[in-house]
Amino acid sequence: MKLVVFGANSPTGRLVTAMAVTAGHTVTAITRRPADFPFFDFRVQAAAADAMDADAVDWVVRDHDAVVSVIGSPPSMSPVTVCSQVTYNIVKAMINHGVRRLLCVGSVDLDAPDLSRVSLRRQRAIRPLVLALSRAVQEDVRGMEGIVRETGLDWTVFRPGRLLSGSHVTDYRTTVRPLPCPLTSRADIAHALVRELTNGDHLGETVFVTSARRMR
Repeated sequence: MKLVVFGANSPTGRLVTAMAVTAGHTVTAITRRPADFPFFDFRVQAAAADAMDADAVDWVVRDHDAVVSVIGSPPSMSPVTVCSQVTYNIVKAMINHGVRRLLCVGSVDLDAPDLSRVSLRRQRAIRPLVLALSRAVQEDVRGMEGIVRETGLDWTVFRPGRLLSGSHVTDYRTTVRPLPCPLTSRADIAHALVRELTNGDHLGETVFVTSARRMR
């Protein structure tokens, strides 16, 4: 399968690229700085493109079989539109070129109201600044997920918990029901994305990924 990976030079994106190649896929890795992309493999092509530029996205999506987006943005007190705008550009390009399969990474924090009231009170008391900084980003991610669900494409949204470093895949759990306060290793979310490309078990679903306890 020929993949386009947006956010390929992020820590999670690099793992997705490596695992996709190991699984036998070829990857076009989208990054603003191809010279800094640490892959030297004939199955990986680093392409310079600004994902906020609709024309650039249209150009790189053409002639591929699937798109994986691990685009993110740092915490901000001001409104941000990175995830939603990039996703809009990706979806438009996919429809234009007849590319059906789309996998995106969202955020488990969008389901914070589903957590216990005690848990929420504790978070608000301990982390008011963190929550304020993440609110704009979460609204952006919420917009991104809304765009994906309205596309009619063969989409899957993965929602990791708080991301942990680590290059080893654990015996992680996937579920379509949210879990309170999960932790997820970057290796596990990357592995789940690549496995879904092959299996297609969760078309049109939001999937929560929780790492095994030994990673916590």
